[in-house]
Amino acid sequence: LPGSGKTLVSPLLSSLKRTELLSYSFETEFICRLGALGKIDPDAVIAMIRMLIDHKMYEQMMGRNLNFRYSDLSSPFKAIKPLRYFRRIFQKGDEVVPELIRAQSPILNVAVHDMTRVCDYLFSALGARLVFVRVIRHPLLMLVQQFLNLERLLQNPRDIQVCFEYKEEQLPYFAYGWESKFCESNNIDRTIYSIEWMLRESEGARERLKPEHKKSFVQVPFEKLVIDPVPYIDEVAGLLQTEWTRETKKVMKKQKVPRANIFDGLDLPIYRRCGWEPPQSGLSEREEFLKRREFAIAQGATDSALAVLDGLCREYESKWQMEPTI
Repeated sequence: LPGSGKTLVSPLLSSLKRTELLSYSFETEFICRLGALGKIDPDAVIAMIRMLIDHKMYEQMMGRNLNFRYSDLSSPFKAIKPLRYFRRIFQKGDEVVPELIRAQSPILNVAVHDMTRVCDYLFSALGARLVFVRVIRHPLLMLVQQFLNLERLLQNPRDIQVCFEYKEEQLPYFAYGWESKFCESNNIDRTIYSIEWMLRESEGARERLKPEHKKSFVQVPFEKLVIDPVPYIDEVAGLLQTEWTRETKKVMKKQKVPRANIFDGLDLPIYRRCGWEPPQSGLSEREEFLKRREFAIAQGATDSALAVLDGLCREYESKWQMEPTI
């Protein structure tokens, strides 16, 4: 989900042997959401996923359509071995690429948003080719970024997202099924209810997966990962049939994992823009959590929305054996 920590996990995976740099596939997201809304037949969704992923691999191995914007996290400038991607744009392409892919067996490293709820499409399309890594995080630690997303992007031309029409208004796909509640709520309540909806839908989809697909589905709780990342890296590496490289520990150090305090994250402009703040001196971890709950209250969260938020927190803490925050 937004704010879960995907951009911490993706560089760790990029350090594994044969794994490509972080990239995105928004087209895949859009198609799956349209399928979930009943606007595209399931067999067409599956066919499109296969084509898009193959096309992405083909172009990436040829150095075509890479993101060379310097400050972006998906830029080759941020890659472990940037020269690899610069060389590709000068090497032979087209006809030689399929053989190159067969010889090198590269692993695409694609970050997507809120796709657990439609992951059955991905597994149906890709089967054993897919290892699905679901990054999950305490609801209070996703709250600020998701609130800012709604504040800044809703009805904004920059929000290129699947929407639907409700009473002559454009609503985001995640409001489908609770439109009246969404329209009647303030933005902090919308944020809480959106997190609840995404989590419930995602968990239901995960439980419905076929047994063979569940074996390739990895859940990575952010709070556990940043304290002890090795078991999670090892699990994904095993499923991908790959291994650590000498760069893996360098990337761990760069990403500040393991860390003593889960709030002691990277201080990057993109993270600050998404609401991240350095931990406040003298505050315990529990007090840092409560500070985010106070943020919700300050933004006008209603009692009913706060009750939902508290319930989500208790569920998460119980499942992942965390100390209670509420």
